[in-house]
Amino acid sequence: MSVATAIRPDEAGEVSPSEIRGFYPLVLDLDGTLLRTDLLLECALQFVRTRPLRVFLLLWWALHGIAYLKQQLAERAELAIDLLPVNEALAAYAQTAADNGREVIIATAANQLLAQHVCDRFDFAREALASTAELNLKGRRKAEALAARYPDGFVYAGDAAADLHVWRAARFAIFAGDDAGVFKRVKALVPVEAHFQRERAGLTGWMKALRVHQWAKNGLIFLPMMLAGVLLDLNAWLACTLGFVAMGVTASATYLLNDLMDLQEDRRHWSKRNRALASGTISIPAATLASIVLLGAGFGLAMLAGGLPTLALVLLYCAATLTYSLYLKRVPLLDVTVLAGLFTLRLAVGAVIVDVRLSAWLMVFSMFLFFSLALAKRSIELTRTISRGSAITAMHGRGYVPADAPFVSTLGVSSALTAVAIMVLYLIHEAFPSALYGHPELLWAAPVLIGLWLGRIWLLCTRGQLNDDPVQFTVHDRVSILLGAGVMCSFAGAALLR
Repeated sequence: MSVATAIRPDEAGEVSPSEIRGFYPLVLDLDGTLLRTDLLLECALQFVRTRPLRVFLLLWWALHGIAYLKQQLAERAELAIDLLPVNEALAAYAQTAADNGREVIIATAANQLLAQHVCDRFDFAREALASTAELNLKGRRKAEALAARYPDGFVYAGDAAADLHVWRAARFAIFAGDDAGVFKRVKALVPVEAHFQRERAGLTGWMKALRVHQWAKNGLIFLPMMLAGVLLDLNAWLACTLGFVAMGVTASATYLLNDLMDLQEDRRHWSKRNRALASGTISIPAATLASIVLLGAGFGLAMLAGGLPTLALVLLYCAATLTYSLYLKRVPLLDVTVLAGLFTLRLAVGAVIVDVRLSAWLMVFSMFLFFSLALAKRSIELTRTISRGSAITAMHGRGYVPADAPFVSTLGVSSALTAVAIMVLYLIHEAFPSALYGHPELLWAAPVLIGLWLGRIWLLCTRGQLNDDPVQFTVHDRVSILLGAGVMCSFAGAALLR
């Protein structure tokens, strides 16, 4: 017997339980259920992402009630509905039910404007019941509305404790959340038709979201200590280690905040769409809470590492990173200049922690080196944009167009050569005259190895074999690791051999 011709449950007789369930209309919640995100939070992020002071307007609207806030955001926020992450298993289940003649609708606390757009996205959804400017369709209100609409019963798909009121009024439940406690309460209330476990980011997912591999950049903090000849000072190592962790957790917090601001751009990107926040495996509230905790930890560790001067530099790093995420990354050339400056700021943090003078040559070398690497990242992004057939359109979230590719690569290679030249000048004018090195001639290996490494980066970039992040590539590339080890050995040998 097909679902389309299923008889009423009170007339069922020998009809199977699955056919009885199939008789009832299927009602789907959106936030956290059919969608792996929250529409209200998505709208709020889009609304304030380029104008943070709008958060005060959100607070003003909230004073008029949550339904009013949802209405105002739905009218103003530019949300790409087609890019929102979906619970694919539940969507396929609903599509099959609709194909078999079962009525499928959406009932959500999201605003009607957004709910209708989501409804239009899915062929199986007949209509959408949602909040208005006066009514927040959630909890008991949703339960009452559905009970009045379907007096013979319905099946409700939800994910959270707020849906318990609706499940009490339903004949069967579909659970699409990940809270075992809520699921246990659901099973005590009503028979469960299906359970769709929501995919969550485990430890590996969080490590990727926090970009822990990017902590390798913070190794620059140790460089001033090494060049100052205090390699055997345990206190200096301890202080720099604290600074390393402080910069790491602060950077991880800013990565999360950047991902929150860039949700729509990331979902359009060929690889970034798989990031934990963009794909919905890490929720917006979880990422927000984690970023706040990490910022607090980073600032506290910075104080322990070097007091107020170090904290001031970490705060400057945080402010510059957030400004970059909100505005500067969309300005060609200024974006890569800021990235190079953020790398160089790590050298300043290391110098302040161990209280040593930072070489001007080294600072300039750092700027050109990381300017080149940032351009390499932009170059590969442009190459991929061109390969997808976009010869005119600007990259999503960036200010570059495919026509910029030759200029970007030329400028990047030039900056790499300039960095090598500045390293040579540093050796001649500062390292060789210094009494720190017993065998300064060993330092000549450094510019040669750095030049080979940068040449390898740009060769692979030109061939399209470099991924989006040269730093991530470097920490996994054996050749790059060997070249880096050679540079370190040249400085260590020059300083320790007498």
